[in-house]
Amino acid sequence: MSISIMTQELMALHISQHQAAMQRFVAQHPLADCAEAFSMLLDEQQLHSQDVRDLLRLLPLDQQAALFGYFSLPWQQAIAEQLAADELAHLSERMAHDERADLLALLEPTLKQQVLQQMDSRERQDIERLASYPSDSIGAVMTTDFAVLDATLTIEEAMHHLRSIAAERETIYQAYVVDEQQKLKGTVSLRDMLVAEPSQRIADIMTQALIFVWVDELQSVAAQAISKYDLLAIPVLDLQNRLVGIVTYDDAMDVAEDEADRHVHKAGAVDFSGNLKDATIGLMYRKRVFWLVLLVFGNIFSGAGIAYFEDTIQTYVALVFFLPLLIDSGGNAGSQSATLMVRALATGEVVAKDWAKMLSKELFISALLGVTMALAVSLLGFWRGGAEIALVVAITMQIVVIVGSVVGMSLPFILNKLRFDPASASAPLITTIADAIGVIIYFSVATMILDFPPMA
Repeated sequence: MSISIMTQELMALHISQHQAAMQRFVAQHPLADCAEAFSMLLDEQQLHSQDVRDLLRLLPLDQQAALFGYFSLPWQQAIAEQLAADELAHLSERMAHDERADLLALLEPTLKQQVLQQMDSRERQDIERLASYPSDSIGAVMTTDFAVLDATLTIEEAMHHLRSIAAERETIYQAYVVDEQQKLKGTVSLRDMLVAEPSQRIADIMTQALIFVWVDELQSVAAQAISKYDLLAIPVLDLQNRLVGIVTYDDAMDVAEDEADRHVHKAGAVDFSGNLKDATIGLMYRKRVFWLVLLVFGNIFSGAGIAYFEDTIQTYVALVFFLPLLIDSGGNAGSQSATLMVRALATGEVVAKDWAKMLSKELFISALLGVTMALAVSLLGFWRGGAEIALVVAITMQIVVIVGSVVGMSLPFILNKLRFDPASASAPLITTIADAIGVIIYFSVATMILDFPPMA
C-alpha cells in the first residue's frame, strides 16, 4: 500500500480515535511505513505531535515503543515532550537501549531527570553509561541489549534460556559466551544451536576466533568490520576486555549512511550533518560561509598570476579563450582524484603507507588522461590561434592534469597524516589550488614558447 493511502487512513483514525482500528492498522503495515506516513503528516502539519501522541496511546505499550523507534529523532523528541514523565519512562523502558539513550540525550534537562527518576535503577544506569561515551564512538551507537550464555550450558538449556529472554533482547541470532568477569570467550549462532545435539555443550560448538571492536573506537570501524566479515552484530569490548555491548547490522547501516552523507557534504565544503529540510537559515549560513570566504581569498592567487602575465595576455589575446578550459581541467582532474582517495581512506582500502604506490599509479593515469585531453584541445588551439597556440595549450593541458591529479590525490593523505578529516580535501579547495597553479603553468608555458618574457 502506498504511503499516501496510509496517510488518509491515519487521518480517519485521528478523527475516530478507534482503538481496535488503530491496532489493526499498525498490525497490517510495516512499522517503518507507519512511521513514514506519520512523519509525512507531521511535515505537512496535517497532524501535530500531540495528535500523534493520542494515536500512539491507542496501542499497547510494546507496540508503541516499537513504532516510536522508527520515527526520526527530532520527531521522537517533539512527541516525547507531549508525554508525562512517568508515561515517557514506561515507553523508554521498552525501547531499544541505544535508541532510548539517544532520545533522552535530546530532552530538556528537567524532563530528562524526571524521566530517569521514574525508571528502574538498572535501566537508569544503562542509559547514563551509554550517554557517557563520545558521540562519535562505538559506545554511543552500541546496544547493551544482547544475549549471553554460559559455556557449560547444554544446547537444550541454552535454547530454553534464549526463549525466556527473546522478547527482551534486540537479537538472539547471535549469543555471546562470557566468563565470571564478563570477558568474551566465544560466540554461538542460533543456527549452530539448532543443528547441534541437545546434549552437546555450548563450549563444544562456540566460535573462539573472536571478531570484536573497542568501545572507544570510531563508529565507522564497527560498520567496516560488520561489512567485511558479513556479521549480523559485532561485540564491543572495553579496555578490560569485558563485553559491554554489541553493534547490530542495522545500526552499522545507519553509521555508514551518516558517514557517506558527511563525506558528500565535506566534498562540497559544507560541514553539516542532519536533515537539510529542518535546518535553519542561520545554521546553513554558518556552515557554508567560512569555506566560501576562505576560498575567495584563495582565488586572489589566480588573479595575481593573471596580473603578472598581463603583457603576454595583451599580445596573445587568443590565450584568454583557453584559460577557463585549461584551469578547470586541472581542477576537475584533482577533484576526481581527491574523491576516489577520500573514499578509499574512509573504507580502509588505502592507508598512509600506500602513498608512494598510489602516487606512481596516479602519475601514470594522469599522464594518459593528459595526453588524451591535450590531443583534443590542440585541435581547438590550432583553429583559434595557429600551431604555436596549439602547442601551448597542449603542453599546458598535459601538465595541469598531472599536477591537479597529484594535488587531489596527495591532499587527503596529508590531512590524514596531520589527523584531520581527509574529507576536508573538498572539491572547492582542490579546484582553488589547481586554478592558481594552472594559471601560473599556462602563462609560463606560453611565455617560454612564444618567446615573450613577462615584465617584472
